[in-house]
Amino acid sequence: MTKPGNIYVEPREDGDFAVRREGSKRASAITPTQKAGIERARELEPDKKPNVARVRNTKVGGPDQFRKTR
Repeated sequence: MTKPGNIYVEPREDGDFAVRREGSKRASAITPTQKAGIERARELEPDKKPNVARVRNTKVGGPDQFRKTR
């Protein structure tokens, strides 16, 4: 059974990544890399595509914006 809302992978000040559900105050998981965070988010919510925070500038967006994974 999945919980309502989205799941996010976002960078932390320590240089690692937090995996958290929408509206939560605490992270469900902390991972050393963004890739590991995406994998963990998919384990936690297999029926949803995680939202991933951009960590660099691209032609379609900059940091502090989210994108859906494939």
